[in-house]
Amino acid sequence: MSTATDSARSGKRTEKRTAPAGARPGARATTWRGTDSASPPARTPHGRAETPAAPNRLRTALAGRPVLRRLLPLLAAALVLVPVAAALWGSGGWPQQLAVDVKTPLDDAYDWVVDHRETNPVFLYFLLHLSNWAEISVDAVTGFLLQLGWLGVITAAVLLAWRIGGAGLRGLRTAAVALAAFAVCGVLGMWEATMETLALMAVAVSVSVVAGLVLGLAAGLSDRFDRVLRPVLDTMQIMPAFAYLLPLVLLFQIGVPAALIATVVYAVPPMARLTSLGLRGADPGVLEAVRSLGAGPVQRLVTARLPLARKEILLGLNQTIMMALSMVTIASVVGAGGLGEEVFSALSTVDVGNALAAGIPIVLLAVWLDRTTAVAGQRVAEGADHEATGVRKVLHGRRAWALVAAAFAVIVPPGRRFLVEEWPELWVVDIARPVNEAVQWFTAHLATGVPVVGGTRVWADGFTTGVLSPLRDGLQAMPWWSLVLLAAVLGLLAGGWKAMCTAAAALALIGVIGVWDKSLDTLSQALAGVVLTLVLGFAIGVLAARVGWVDRALRPVLDVLQTLPQFIYLIPVVALFNVGRAAAVAAAVLYALPAVVRITVQGLRQVDAGTLEASRSLGASTLQQIRQVQLPLARPALMLALNQGVVLVLAMVVVGGFVGSGALGYDVVFGLQKSELGTGLAAGVAIVLLGVALDRATQRRPDRA
Repeated sequence: MSTATDSARSGKRTEKRTAPAGARPGARATTWRGTDSASPPARTPHGRAETPAAPNRLRTALAGRPVLRRLLPLLAAALVLVPVAAALWGSGGWPQQLAVDVKTPLDDAYDWVVDHRETNPVFLYFLLHLSNWAEISVDAVTGFLLQLGWLGVITAAVLLAWRIGGAGLRGLRTAAVALAAFAVCGVLGMWEATMETLALMAVAVSVSVVAGLVLGLAAGLSDRFDRVLRPVLDTMQIMPAFAYLLPLVLLFQIGVPAALIATVVYAVPPMARLTSLGLRGADPGVLEAVRSLGAGPVQRLVTARLPLARKEILLGLNQTIMMALSMVTIASVVGAGGLGEEVFSALSTVDVGNALAAGIPIVLLAVWLDRTTAVAGQRVAEGADHEATGVRKVLHGRRAWALVAAAFAVIVPPGRRFLVEEWPELWVVDIARPVNEAVQWFTAHLATGVPVVGGTRVWADGFTTGVLSPLRDGLQAMPWWSLVLLAAVLGLLAGGWKAMCTAAAALALIGVIGVWDKSLDTLSQALAGVVLTLVLGFAIGVLAARVGWVDRALRPVLDVLQTLPQFIYLIPVVALFNVGRAAAVAAAVLYALPAVVRITVQGLRQVDAGTLEASRSLGASTLQQIRQVQLPLARPALMLALNQGVVLVLAMVVVGGFVGSGALGYDVVFGLQKSELGTGLAAGVAIVLLGVALDRATQRRPDRA
């Protein structure tokens, strides 16, 4: 078609001889008159060419700055609202005009419950029966274990561990762990307390597993129920353990029922989450094959989905057991008894020796339960029962259970007849006195007065006066609206508008319920702990990711640290740093460090090996590879490590109320011990809100990682 025809149809076109930069030699650039584009201009319905609008300078300036583009609406709103807020309510701490008295209504509610506990139908016909069932169940299991005797319990634990571990060296190692764990519990003189803790654990885990399976099944099979359940589980996992105790003490009073139900509520989320994950992750090909064979929904669930989800369900069982053990220890504050009460009583008098004597059995129980359930998960993944042949087949399946029952029947009755049921006193070793003497020597020689370095308690005092106190005073001196605005900005950058609104609202509600200054005190401890945790965690994680022997040496240490209940971390820090805020921060760092290290190592190792090799071939040094390649590519994992560090540090800082951290942790402990529901519950709600704000401000969405 001729050039004249083209011009008549589509307007006048001018051909220029100059080609744009980067075009091949000899190419001619065609531009349309009145525009800078090589495309024809848009046309109106009447056929006339539209004149393009002038480019928006602001839009052009923001085109390459997505962060600034997201913040612009918030900053514009802040320019209007912040001066108004400062004029109406000042620029200091949270204004009293915006605070609501929640303590008085809560104390009134406590008084009403106390007055109507014996007459109200809800208590008489529901809560009383639930409380009686909890008391009877735990007492029955405790009595059974004590009547079985120490030999019976040890024999049952060893045989079950061997059966779960399977034939071979792995089963023998699992059985040896069980034998050592229970034997040490008896040697330390904590046999009866261990049985009380084990009984409470058995009932709590049984109920938690059933409830978690039911919720996980419903969430795995129904998208609507999953959407409803997910925020509930999020809240339950963010909520510190103490927050569960306060309302339950109000309903069930101090004792075993409140401890049992709190443990169940605390331990259900991992079972529900992992069961749902396993059901939703089932192989679609297998499900389609089962459906094509005519199986109904129930048959598909029983024959396909649940077997395919066995690995995730066993992992959920492992996590539920660990969380239940942690909560059972904390629940000693409300009269749960057992090993937790021994630790709590010893810490109350700064008796490190007795606290360690009760803490070691808790650690051993945790290691035994963790190793046993972990081995069960490994065997399910390997399909050990289906691959066994010959003699090994006898040690699997029903024959193995029959062998376990026969061994138990042969060993236990004669043992009960000739040996006493209680652990013999002659076999008890008192470690409290030498441990306390060692602590006294340490305090006299290493805690203070050490030349040049000063000593551990000198470091703790310096950290408190040089870091914690200035940080707390700085946060409390900041205008309240600036902190709310900062939470909103971090939430917007991390998760979008929804996270921004949640973070800002959670922080503002802390001021509304009247615990602003104490919450900032707790926040200062959490921030200091997070910084220390991230510095140590990232450094150790980078080293472990690049040096194999460091990773192998750290793995058992991290395993032990991750199985320890929260209370146990308080024992060494009290011995090293005495009570105070520095001790609480040190315990929080120890508690959160394993998760940060593991996530960092995993993120760095997932970096593409080809990219690393390319940087190495270009002459990049080790530090350049870490700083310019591994850390940028592992940014999503590092942000997850930050989020987990924040949540775990906050949870442990609150537990530090037992060792003098003050602030919200002290209010929760005070409310539990003195039945001050208003003080304790307000502090518990503030802890939850602070956790939600920090979680939303640090939990990045996948599209913003």
